[in-house]
Amino acid sequence: MSLIQHLIDGQLVSESGRTADVYNPSTGQVIHQVPLASRETIQRAIDSAKAAFPAWRNTPAARRAQVMYRFKQLLEQNEARISQLISEEHGKTLEDAAGELKRGIENVEYACSAPEILKGEYSRNVGPNIDAWSDFQPLGVVAGITPFNFPAMVPLWMYPLAIVCGNCFILKPSERDPSSTLLIAQLLQEAGLPKGVLSVVHGDKGAVDALIEAPEVKALSFVGSTPIAEYIYAEATKRGKRVQALGGAKNHAVLMPDADLDNAVSALMGAAYGSCGERCMAISVAVCVGDQVADALIAKLVPQVKALKIGAGTSCGLDMGPLVTGQARDKVSGYIEDGVAAGAELVVDGRGLSVAGHEQGFFLGGSLFDRVTPQMRIYKEEIFGPVLCVVRVNSLEAAMQLINDHEYGNGTCIFTRDGEAARLFCDEIEVGMVGVNVPLPVPVAYHSFGGWKRSLFGDLHAYGPDGVRFYTRRKAITQRWPQRASHEASQFAFPSL
Repeated sequence: MSLIQHLIDGQLVSESGRTADVYNPSTGQVIHQVPLASRETIQRAIDSAKAAFPAWRNTPAARRAQVMYRFKQLLEQNEARISQLISEEHGKTLEDAAGELKRGIENVEYACSAPEILKGEYSRNVGPNIDAWSDFQPLGVVAGITPFNFPAMVPLWMYPLAIVCGNCFILKPSERDPSSTLLIAQLLQEAGLPKGVLSVVHGDKGAVDALIEAPEVKALSFVGSTPIAEYIYAEATKRGKRVQALGGAKNHAVLMPDADLDNAVSALMGAAYGSCGERCMAISVAVCVGDQVADALIAKLVPQVKALKIGAGTSCGLDMGPLVTGQARDKVSGYIEDGVAAGAELVVDGRGLSVAGHEQGFFLGGSLFDRVTPQMRIYKEEIFGPVLCVVRVNSLEAAMQLINDHEYGNGTCIFTRDGEAARLFCDEIEVGMVGVNVPLPVPVAYHSFGGWKRSLFGDLHAYGPDGVRFYTRRKAITQRWPQRASHEASQFAFPSL
């Protein structure tokens, strides 16, 4: 059994002390151990980043971008290797892992445009012989804390952009599936990133608290559950740090009576059950406008949910692999039990699934509930598993009210052929990311990702233009070179044109 290491100051670093087990979810076996960083190790990474910052911030943006170009090539060349590591430790299928990596590479491509996205603004002659301009300067040492469900993509939301903006970055990935994250960071070093600009430290809450409390860390990015997002936001902002903390979700899909039901069902299957539902953008609630729509939807979903191809994630041609841990599987099973006890109709029960040859794996089949009500726990809370709940309403207005009343506002979508209904939905829904006949409206890299309400703590969304703003601070400069022959008297009134 191998011990995964930290990456600090360009070197792999071992640490004696506390460790955590890393499982292969398909077999239920421990395959690695990962160190849980001490405060001394975290400080070592911070010191390395602080030392690297002066030279890196003064490196021309075009040269920083060249590192990202080489990094992109290395990611593409190592796609199969990275996907294999993701599948082995997370459990998602190889195809899903490759798709995750591709979406992460989009953000590296955006970071390659650093000379363009970091251009300031210039105004000549704002006053007599006075010019004014602004530029975007890096913050210094910044950090990111990323979740288990996207060990490649979410870190790539953060540090490529932070780094091309001139910052030095400390990454604390999930301790559940750290190998692919570490490999990707090593590829960035292979691309020519100077030592100290990126460090990877593994750990748990102790590592998170050390990053929060360190005065050298100027900003924190986080993706994970809402309770932890709220904790990080509260603790870091009171210490004067800039924070973007993305939390949980309960994403609804509204099906109108005029929807293309066959296409909607295909979209829902992937959005609800892809990656075992372990996505913050997963559709977990289908809101049907009218009983006729609901009955037709259930009739089409049931055979497809029962026919899901489930097995070891590293096998080919699958729809789903296992959940990430046995604890996660048991938690989702508990939600299913709770839904039955609350009176929801369990149309398909995914519990008790056993995969031949992988009987100890953390498997759970797809589950489908009908006649779920807003009072039920399975409606209110993020299940983070392969469970889809069907809610019945009488109108689009009722569907929208249902969504707007929910505490989360991450993503949503509507299936319809009616442009007027779609426009109303897009305008009035209180959710940060909206799809029209698109079930997973994850923005492309040159837009920004983020929800509303208790799905996001902070003012700026992740990656894209908001990411540039988050990892930089604007400096406005006003400059005057008076003519030598002129001499002006002192002015005591507030200056104006």
